[in-house]
Amino acid sequence: MSKPVLASKDSQPLAGLFLASVSLIGLLALGWGVGFADPAAGAEAAPSESRAEAQDDSLIEHARKHADPKYVCPMHPQIIKNEPGTCPICGMDLVEKWLDPMTGKHPEVSLASAVVQTLGVRTAAAERGTLWRYIRTLGRVTYDETRLAHVHPRAPGWIEALDLRAEGEPVKQGETLAELYAPQILSAQVDFLLSREGGGQRRISADKARNLLRLLAVPDDVIAAIERDGEPRNRVPIRAPMDGIVTHIAAREGMYVTEATEMFRVADLSRVWVMVDVYEHQIDWLKPGAAAEMRVPARPGRTWKGKVDYLYPELDPNTRTLRVRLIFDNPDLSLKPNMFADVEIFGGPKKEVLKIPAEALIMTGERESVVLALGDGRFQPVDVVTGMQRDGAVEILSGLEAGDRVVTSGQFLIDSESNLQASFQRLTGPEPDAEGAAAAGGHGAH
Repeated sequence: MSKPVLASKDSQPLAGLFLASVSLIGLLALGWGVGFADPAAGAEAAPSESRAEAQDDSLIEHARKHADPKYVCPMHPQIIKNEPGTCPICGMDLVEKWLDPMTGKHPEVSLASAVVQTLGVRTAAAERGTLWRYIRTLGRVTYDETRLAHVHPRAPGWIEALDLRAEGEPVKQGETLAELYAPQILSAQVDFLLSREGGGQRRISADKARNLLRLLAVPDDVIAAIERDGEPRNRVPIRAPMDGIVTHIAAREGMYVTEATEMFRVADLSRVWVMVDVYEHQIDWLKPGAAAEMRVPARPGRTWKGKVDYLYPELDPNTRTLRVRLIFDNPDLSLKPNMFADVEIFGGPKKEVLKIPAEALIMTGERESVVLALGDGRFQPVDVVTGMQRDGAVEILSGLEAGDRVVTSGQFLIDSESNLQASFQRLTGPEPDAEGAAAAGGHGAH
């Protein structure tokens, strides 16, 4: 069995040198893997801002700093790309467009001073003041029903004479309209005369007989004449109960009438009613006694002053309006029933309201908004809640503060640009808040 060959002392230094070389190669390989061989790969990229600055930014500010431009076709804004190119529809070069990731539906719009001047942009301040509540509506003149008199006989009989021949004639209180022969009234006259004579033929007292004639509408002067002459009257007069205009005649000479027959109708036109319709949203401004003014086309230049008399209890289901009754004095009878009238009803002042010019308001049917002037060519649409609108001014219930400046000319173009930017945001990604949150999360190392 052969003995193993032992290394000599001269070979030990060579073995140590070999082991050291292997170790160095391993260390170099390890250093290459961790980045020593490529210092640029191992070094951290320089941050665009400090961590403290990044933490102080809001989500919107942070997203704005790291927003990328979009490229939009000027003729077809629905064509949006992330890199330059041409429009596939018209072939025009795409234009770089920076989108401002503002919160809400109405992003801010920035305009150069030359563009502002070209558009003729004008602004006005929102301020507090007084707005007068008044309603302008159309009315119709009609009779005052509290001043209408219907003339009926108190007993059946025949019209023996008719002093009034046509409707529309004016009459005075106590004026004779017709003469009536009624057997019941004649019998009451006989009883009255018998009560005055006394004796066995007396059936009722004189006072009761006199009162019966009065209940049958026999005038007092006729009763006095019967008592003085001692003779009954075959015909008794039918007289006008008040001053006015005869608006209806149903009696004719020789006609038989009963208690149900309306022989005449007399209207006092020294005061008239005017019926108007008021929209539902204006009802709260009305109350009995409120002042009103009226003009009629038939009397140009003249104005009548009246007041609200009554608010009817229900709305018209078809027109959604409330019928309101006004009263006006008509001493010279210039106002005729069924005339049309332009009416203004005053509901009194509403003080310390925030108001803006009416031309600044944008109404789309779905929202009401104004364009707020932020200064330095910056504008932003703001949704508002409006109240009453009068004399070229609109009440603002919410959405603005006193002193805010709103655009009164050119606001529709600015609002359209803002809506276009909002459309870009909806087409290119999530809502601004989500974009800001994503941006903040993606750049948390900053």
